[in-house]
Amino acid sequence: MDLPFELHIALRYLLAKRKQAFISVISLISTIGVAVGVMAVIIALAVMTGLQETLRDRILGSQPHIYVSRVGGLDDYRAEVEKLRVIPHVTGVAPMIFGKALASGPRGDEFITIKGIDPALEPGITDVQRAMKVGSLAALARPTTSPRPPDGIVLGNELATSLGVSVGDSVELTTLAGKLSPLGILPAIRRLRVVGIFSLGLSEFDSLYGLVSLDVAKRLLDKQQLDFIQLHVDNIYTAPAIARAVNARLGDQYIAQDWGQMNKSLFSALTLEKFAVSLAIGLIVLVAALNIVASLILLVIEKHRDIGILKTMGAGARSVTAIFMLQGLVIGAVGTLVGAALGYGISYICDRYRLIRVSTDVYQIDYMPFTVLGLDFTVVVVAAILICFVATIYPSRQAARLDPAQALRYE
Repeated sequence: MDLPFELHIALRYLLAKRKQAFISVISLISTIGVAVGVMAVIIALAVMTGLQETLRDRILGSQPHIYVSRVGGLDDYRAEVEKLRVIPHVTGVAPMIFGKALASGPRGDEFITIKGIDPALEPGITDVQRAMKVGSLAALARPTTSPRPPDGIVLGNELATSLGVSVGDSVELTTLAGKLSPLGILPAIRRLRVVGIFSLGLSEFDSLYGLVSLDVAKRLLDKQQLDFIQLHVDNIYTAPAIARAVNARLGDQYIAQDWGQMNKSLFSALTLEKFAVSLAIGLIVLVAALNIVASLILLVIEKHRDIGILKTMGAGARSVTAIFMLQGLVIGAVGTLVGAALGYGISYICDRYRLIRVSTDVYQIDYMPFTVLGLDFTVVVVAAILICFVATIYPSRQAARLDPAQALRYE
């Protein structure tokens, strides 16, 4: 296959031997620099994207997509549930009560979050039922047999370990919903039986949450009204629009907050961190581009005689410019492709085999996930090649301006 004249000359200069071996070494170093920079940026983006998506999926597996509340509380929640169920794209509706309590077990005490749920409706909202290690949510329903056993509670795996309990054991819950006495309000102490243990893979929930039925939550927390109605939608990115539709359908007294609003600070911090890390590591590509500038300038100085000969043979300034631009682009393209392949391969291996373990106390997950998005991958590759192209402009223009008479005067 016949190569274009300019590309043929550019490749010969890149693969120079003997006298120009030093320039070839510099070109190789420039290629390696571009490859390392692109690889580092892709891996950094994969880490931040994987962390963001994993946290998002696990948070949405433990929380509803939309919280609906009402000023003054929710009295007849069944009427609201029926109204919300018919909203387009809503796939699940369930009531909820929130509260705090002190849980006591054989190994010690822990402050926990009590979540009152409807065991029949909750599986349509969160992934708790699928995350059950032992027992089930259905066991929270109060049996009608006589004598009735103690009310049930489902605990997170880490919380159960901290308390030293398993399914069938009992825990004591202390709440402020007690009786009024001459000494003030005496805390209420109630004994519940552990009927299930779940593990959502998110330390914040596995170590803090205890699930009980709605009736039990009302008695524990002395509440007659619900705190929220939970909504699950078919597309998490349409949650903001559906939240606005909820407000329009139910009236101004109702407040609907989507998952993005509830976790805004977390995802904003992750997005900012992703941008900052990528920008910092992306400077490696700029350093490699400076190496390309240096190698091309040295090549122009070394090849001034060849440039003069080419011009006397009829090669125009545009052809000379193209020769050196193509040389820089070849360095950038090869380095970018090698770096992109290495970055993608390393990210895939690290994610596939979960090679990097992290502390759950810091990141809420037990390993560092890697996710390479097509858009991120494309942007990095295009940006790297564009930076390398810009780096070729100055040396190429200097080569095109070389006067052939001056170049050949002392040859």
